[in-house]
Amino acid sequence: MIRRNCLLPIAALSMLLLTACSATTPAIDNSSLAKTSFREHKTTYGLVYRLPADVTTVLDAKINDPLNQHLLRLGLQAEAQTFNLPHVTVVHIHSADPATALKMLKALPKPPQPIKLTLKTFYTTEAAKDAGRPWWLDLGIVKSGQGFEDMMAFNTAATAAFAPLRDGPLPRVTGPVYAKMGDAGKELVQTVGVSGVNVVKDGKELRSHNPHNTLVYSMTPFTPALQASMKQVADDFNKVLPDGINTTFNNVSIVELAFSGNVTREIYRINLADGSAIEVASGQLVK
Repeated sequence: MIRRNCLLPIAALSMLLLTACSATTPAIDNSSLAKTSFREHKTTYGLVYRLPADVTTVLDAKINDPLNQHLLRLGLQAEAQTFNLPHVTVVHIHSADPATALKMLKALPKPPQPIKLTLKTFYTTEAAKDAGRPWWLDLGIVKSGQGFEDMMAFNTAATAAFAPLRDGPLPRVTGPVYAKMGDAGKELVQTVGVSGVNVVKDGKELRSHNPHNTLVYSMTPFTPALQASMKQVADDFNKVLPDGINTTFNNVSIVELAFSGNVTREIYRINLADGSAIEVASGQLVK
């Protein structure tokens, strides 16, 4: 039987959300959801697992160079040059408040113990089907085992804790993306500021989180020709790494991200084994 020891009881999650809402938080403005253009991006913060060296070494050796060469052949220079600290996301929020990262650290629910998992299967995805952009090339995670269950449970808890700290929806899920979303996705954007996360509704946990690592971030229109070309890239990479990459996540980090979700700065790093945290810039222990 799979243990779900890091999943808080549903009642506790509801109380967590109410407590967070009662604290000093920015006003949440959903007015951008009525517009046809993307909301202006100020700052996105997130909770992510940075990829450990045993994963990045494999990707550097077998994937990244041929991927960049393919992007350049397609004329996707911006995508080939995009800076990103490789990671798997827990949850993102948008807030112009520079104190948000510290607020996230203070609101952080108890993280799981180190997570064993397998990264496997390359594929492309759009922010919303037929929205055109943004789109990504991702490396998925095997959706079974204790590690996966712990990741899903932590997403539920972290979403409840951090959603009240947002000032509105993530810009990348507004405008043309929001217009193409189904009702379930729109409800998540309205209530927690982003789709693709786990929430508690009417006392039940609803799971839509799909943890993954992203290798390409793009705002280039995802035309049928480009879709076909990138699908071939994904298919080729799946032949290169048919068994995926086994690893263990020992840390989770609070980070700053750009519009499309690429991590530009690691702010705090939390040790999953003991819950201690450091400020990355100074190396000082803060928790």
